[in-house]
Amino acid sequence: MTTDAPSPFARLPAGPCYAVIFSSQRSAEDAAGYEATAERMVALAAQQPGFLGVESARGADGFGITVSYWASEEAIAAWRRHAEHTLAREQGRTRWYEAFQLRVARVERAYGSAAPEES
Repeated sequence: MTTDAPSPFARLPAGPCYAVIFSSQRSAEDAAGYEATAERMVALAAQQPGFLGVESARGADGFGITVSYWASEEAIAAWRRHAEHTLAREQGRTRWYEAFQLRVARVERAYGSAAPEES
């Protein structure tokens, strides 16, 4: 049996691409608008040239990691300059995060295994 649920894994090319790794600690206060903004940023990023996918997880303690994958450093730079993304980053700094770290890495290879489909 197969489902139409999206995979939690980003689909990446076998060759080089780039990962933007955003680690954050949510603040305990002022969560208003956070979830809607986070969902909007993923949807908006998915429309950008060079976007390959995203993977994200957040623990009950508020610590989270989101990794977005991009075809090039130019695509990452264009996303960083996007006006709505710029506004969301500012809200994150002032309202939603106690602390955060951002790292950009070149992914040389991507491979793994998938659970077999049920019949």
